Amino acid sequence: MSATIDQQPQQQPAPQPPGTDPVLLLVVGIVVVLVLAATGYLCVVHRSLAGPIGAVGGVASALAAAFGVALALRRR
Repeated sequence: MSATIDQQPQQQPAPQPPGTDPVLLLVVGIVVVLVLAATGYLCVVHRSLAGPIGAVGGVASALAAAFGVALALRRR
């Protein structure tokens, strides 16, 4: 009595290409909107703070762009 075993190669699921997580994009979008809203509110209510807040906003936008580029390159 001989038993034969069918050995079929098991197919591995193809790895998906790395992409940006949709939840991460949603959280980042919400944070950006809240920060911009708070900045706008402070500029309207406290006009004397508009200059310093604008300077910080300029630096923050440059840092956010650099962070976005670094995050995009890391995912590749």
